[in-house]
Amino acid sequence: MEEGTLAEWLVPDGETVAEGQPLYVLESDKSAQEIESPGSGTLKIAAAVGEVYKVGDVLGEIV
Repeated sequence: MEEGTLAEWLVPDGETVAEGQPLYVLESDKSAQEIESPGSGTLKIAAAVGEVYKVGDVLGEIV
């Protein structure tokens, strides 16, 4: 997978999240995957739903 479409944020911007909690849905040509939080903190969203992003692009941060 080289890129994917951000289909949906599962957590609103500014919400407190826990490590392992699903954050967003990323769609590729063959599948849709829920991506989990790598850590705990407050989610700061930086990416828009419906846009295509390359692997490694920053979609948000946990602060």
